[in-house]
Amino acid sequence: MRYLIAPCTVYTGSAALPHYAVLVNGDRVEALLPVVAAPTDLPRRDGRGLHLCPGFVDVQLYGGGGVLFSVDPTVATLKTLGASLRREGTTSFVPTMPTNSPDMMRAAAAAVREAQPTVPGLLGLHLEGPYINPGKKGAHQEEFIQVPTPEDITVLLRETQDVLRLLTLAPERVSPEVARQLQRAGVVLSAGHSLATYDQATAAFGSYYRAATHLFNAMSGFESRAPGLVGAVYDHPTAQASIIADGVHCDYAALRISQRIMGERLFLITDAVDSSDHGAYRFRREHNYFVNENGTLAGSALTMPQAVANCVRQAGIGFEEALRMATLYPARLLGMDGEIGQLSPGARADMCLLDEDFAVVATVQGGDWQEYK
Repeated sequence: MRYLIAPCTVYTGSAALPHYAVLVNGDRVEALLPVVAAPTDLPRRDGRGLHLCPGFVDVQLYGGGGVLFSVDPTVATLKTLGASLRREGTTSFVPTMPTNSPDMMRAAAAAVREAQPTVPGLLGLHLEGPYINPGKKGAHQEEFIQVPTPEDITVLLRETQDVLRLLTLAPERVSPEVARQLQRAGVVLSAGHSLATYDQATAAFGSYYRAATHLFNAMSGFESRAPGLVGAVYDHPTAQASIIADGVHCDYAALRISQRIMGERLFLITDAVDSSDHGAYRFRREHNYFVNENGTLAGSALTMPQAVANCVRQAGIGFEEALRMATLYPARLLGMDGEIGQLSPGARADMCLLDEDFAVVATVQGGDWQEYK
């Protein structure tokens, strides 16, 4: 079906186009054009003069909508999660399984594999662990943390390679041989839950690692005589990093400083979880974040529109840049920035209509318009 979304300000990922229309054809963007030049004989969806941006891309989250993938990795969970995320403007996502038993890891991969044909925007699986440093385990289960051998990775790839998109691991605990094995299989490697020194992290970013996971949290920090993983990602010209913009996982001043240093290398994740009173990961909500049974910070209650709003209102980051942090830059990490995370002819028709209060008015996912208010 061909239809127009107009009038609105269209944020393409490189420009803001006021008084514009987007022509949707099936699941693709056919054209961006001024409203005055738009065809008059096509169906229209009312853009209300609001902000039309690419659909949000979240590469690290565990739950939402009343479900928790890290406890119940099933197709039903992913369907519920996908529907909940769409309501929040997130049209592409990578559900995350933290360090867990081999059976749970396999179940997570199997659920993603089965759900992908029927859950729009499900890009694959993010495994956060088990190859992490127990000294920075956070809320992860220490009993399942391990140092991987090439044989371990052969088994892992056999069971997950068709869906495994992203793997968080501690570079000081993983041999270059193993990292190369993963990278050659097409898995994006991100350094996290790590006590890597500056030199170890710099070597990792110079070889097989493309990013750092939730900057500042569960990693060696920046000190004058030990710049650590934070210093290495600041200093590297291409390494990306995710960050949780909720004011709890990191101070808004730290978010602002990091954005000024890193620019387009810094992107947003929600790290969102949901309440759970069963399974290995039991979380309870404390204000706008979650903790585990021991009171350890375990995840956020953040949505991506809230993260964007916090960047703008609390950290002083420009609106267009905050949008890119939630769209273009995470898409770039996955090598999908020609497909999602931006609006241009031929790109996937994934969009989010926001009002001035950052509330989601409507989403478009694969060309399918859904209006909420």
